[in-house]
Amino acid sequence: MADHAAKLPTPVTPAGRAGLDAVLAHPGRTVIGLDFDGTLAPIVADPEQARAHPDAVPALAALAPRIASVAVITGRPATVAVEHGGFADVPGLEHLVVLGHYGAERWDARSGEVSAPAPYPGVAAARAELPGILAAVGAGPGTWTEEKGRAVAVHTRRAADPQAAFEALRGPLTELAARHGLIVEPGRMVLELRPPGMDKGVALLDHVRETGAEAVLYAGDDLGDLPAFAAVEVLRSVGVPGLLVCSGSSEVAELAERADLVVDGPAGVVQLLRALAAELS
Repeated sequence: MADHAAKLPTPVTPAGRAGLDAVLAHPGRTVIGLDFDGTLAPIVADPEQARAHPDAVPALAALAPRIASVAVITGRPATVAVEHGGFADVPGLEHLVVLGHYGAERWDARSGEVSAPAPYPGVAAARAELPGILAAVGAGPGTWTEEKGRAVAVHTRRAADPQAAFEALRGPLTELAARHGLIVEPGRMVLELRPPGMDKGVALLDHVRETGAEAVLYAGDDLGDLPAFAAVEVLRSVGVPGLLVCSGSSEVAELAERADLVVDGPAGVVQLLRALAAELS
């Protein structure tokens, strides 16, 4: 195997370096987990316009056949992530799965099918109350709601003062969620109301156990990725090496502080994936 130092960035922590070494030494027993928005796709004002970085699918198609599995773990519905990512019917991506709604849904590239449980009733009840909550708070026209099927999200990025709008809504939406047995997942100028019991950490741990992986890499950019970071740390504690990658953002310092490696947004993630594929070829 070629010297990877010239091609791959060096993690800043010993645990991260051990994780990268394990990925390179045992690719066939490695799971690579990736967030979608902000990690594979640039953040945009309208999430419906988000698309994977143009080089993301080619990089994944080069890498995926060489490892046990690639798992895209996202809060979006699985079918939306597949469409926006361009993951369907791509040669080389047969080992890819999309775990949508934080793992509640699963799309498998081999079958092209989605499996999911019945919708959680509290989401519909909260959705019905949401317009009244937004009106009572005085949310301006730049605050808008995204329907996500098994969840509902309120975005403030377009508001005149996005951070002030975000903070004004945090308390009322937390109370709304609690009334209907939901939790609030804060993100980059977005508050998502979703069912409890699943997060990216649970989804990642389940997938690692399912595949029997002996090494893991996870890349994310937002607060919702912290449970996945924690899951990698749990795996390390039981002898499964892991590498934590932050798709760099000045909006979420917490993730960068816990990462073994910080890259320059989705372009940096793609560059890392391509370097891994080249090293393993």
